[in-house]
Amino acid sequence: MASFGWKRKAGEKVSKSVVQRFEAEEDKAARRPRNEEEEEVEVDWMGAVKRRKEALLEDCATRSRRLKDEGTALAEEGRHWEAVKKWDEAIQMTPDNPVLYEMKSQVLTILHEVFPAVKAAEMAVKFRPLWWEGWQTLGRAQLNLGEVDLAVRSFQVAIHLCPSERPLWQEDLRWACRLQKQQSATRAKLRQEEETKRQIERAPELSRDYDDFESDEVLAACVAVAERQTRYERLRRTAVVVDAEGNVQNVVAEAEGEEDAAAAAAAPSTEQFVKARGL
Repeated sequence: MASFGWKRKAGEKVSKSVVQRFEAEEDKAARRPRNEEEEEVEVDWMGAVKRRKEALLEDCATRSRRLKDEGTALAEEGRHWEAVKKWDEAIQMTPDNPVLYEMKSQVLTILHEVFPAVKAAEMAVKFRPLWWEGWQTLGRAQLNLGEVDLAVRSFQVAIHLCPSERPLWQEDLRWACRLQKQQSATRAKLRQEEETKRQIERAPELSRDYDDFESDEVLAACVAVAERQTRYERLRRTAVVVDAEGNVQNVVAEAEGEEDAAAAAAAPSTEQFVKARGL
């Protein structure tokens, strides 16, 4: 019985040499390994993906620089919220750029957004721990938040990284240390005030029974209670301030408008505060 194959059967009109050459090429193609064919059509997909990723990163970096410059120009014009928006867009492009966070913290400090300013400055020193300007900005933001002890530490780190920067010594750290002394003295005054008030409310002279209200013993008890009350009122009118040399002083407010005077004495001048912050 005749067998059938996939090859075309040679007819009478086909040259025998042509048929032989065709069969030789078919046999050669059949004997050729499959991996040679795959190598001919293999595509370097990993290289293509890498090149595409590098192109995207370069495009993001270029756009981030453009947004950074636009935000800087807006900040110089006093358009602070618009500048923050531009820097937020730039951060989306390059989230590990510490300069963007540091500039954003400065502008947020001007806008009195104290907590976001601290968070932005913390991100700046996180991505560049050895950048003294980032630590300086963080310290100033912490001062605005009321974290005086943390601000002192941040300024000390900045000075350790760049000891030749004189404003760090003369303005930032000096001002933070003055506030730290004032804060400590104020806490001690408040404790003393609370203790005096407790002595008035729980005076031992008031818990005794006196037979003769005209005796010297009753008079001495009244004098003791009056002295405690006078001392308490004096403490309430006293405000703690720190002079230019760093000495802690207690200033007694005037009788008229004593609360406002005490607050004014306790608070530093606006000129010194702005100068210390470098704004």
